[in-house]
Amino acid sequence: MGRTYDHEYAEFATGAMRDLRRMAYLMCHDWHRAEDVAQDTLLKMYDAWPRIRDHEGLMPYARRVLVRAFIDNRRRPWHREALVEPPNPPAVSADMDGVADRMLVLAALSELPPRRRACVVLRYYLQLSVAETAIVMACAEGTVKSQTKRGLEDLRDALERRGFTNVDFSGGVVA
Repeated sequence: MGRTYDHEYAEFATGAMRDLRRMAYLMCHDWHRAEDVAQDTLLKMYDAWPRIRDHEGLMPYARRVLVRAFIDNRRRPWHREALVEPPNPPAVSADMDGVADRMLVLAALSELPPRRRACVVLRYYLQLSVAETAIVMACAEGTVKSQTKRGLEDLRDALERRGFTNVDFSGGVVA
């Protein structure tokens, strides 16, 4: 790879890493795995860099690569290991309710199947349109709609199991 490519790629990677890592975290609910998925994404982007012509569409392409890397990462053998929750979660003070709510939503989000979780994150956290999400997910818009609908239903059920009642996603998802 030429010196110009390396410089352009380094600028992109430096600017995109934070957003990619955050998006990956929302999908896998584990900062270490999120780091792995984001790094896998950037490695794949580096390999493809000389072939990328449209530098204006880099983030949508990176999101697509990240979703694929996340789904591929879920298939790896070490992902089958189950993380164990601590037996007694620490008490939460009244001024930490927002943080506690956010943590409950993230825990519930982690229960969704990978494609549904990716659709919910893309649609409601990144606020992508159905068409943009379909491009990132490399699927039809109808698939995005059905996966998002099912994902929200699953998320609502998971939240209700955790004590949230009357969950309403009409204003978006808290994450």
